[in-house]
Amino acid sequence: MISVGDTLPEATLIQMTADGPAAVSLAEKTAGRKVVIFAVPGAFTPTCHSAHVPSFIRTKDQFDAKGVEEVICVSVNDPFVMKAWGDATGAAAAGITMLADADSGFTKAIGMDFDAPPAGLMARSGRYAMLVEDGKVTLFQPEESPGVCEVSAGEGLLASM
Repeated sequence: MISVGDTLPEATLIQMTADGPAAVSLAEKTAGRKVVIFAVPGAFTPTCHSAHVPSFIRTKDQFDAKGVEEVICVSVNDPFVMKAWGDATGAAAAGITMLADADSGFTKAIGMDFDAPPAGLMARSGRYAMLVEDGKVTLFQPEESPGVCEVSAGEGLLASM
């Protein structure tokens, strides 16, 4: 599992743009920048939809005030779902970047993948939040259970900064 001090692995995520799906290099997106990345098990799933994303919408201005240049939400979903979810939750309007890890390549590379067959979730991401500075993880706060959103919530990450 990734930890504080590690450099993010090379990964390409997908963002929905006005022109359709576009590849996003995570290394390029984080190079020379201070960003927050938080991940959820699934778009529109209960805790992700009602707690995790709203916590970052509520705290976005506080992250901005601490010099965070971008807040990124990652989920193992397709970019069409991530766009719809960003619109439905207000995350997109709040300035949160919604990125799809469609093949779970990034999630697997950082050791945060899990399966929950009874819920229909396969190769999904565990719930976490991290602060990344110039591609290096400076804070990493994973949840012990995917149904819990405490240390990985916006407020939880802010409290550690």
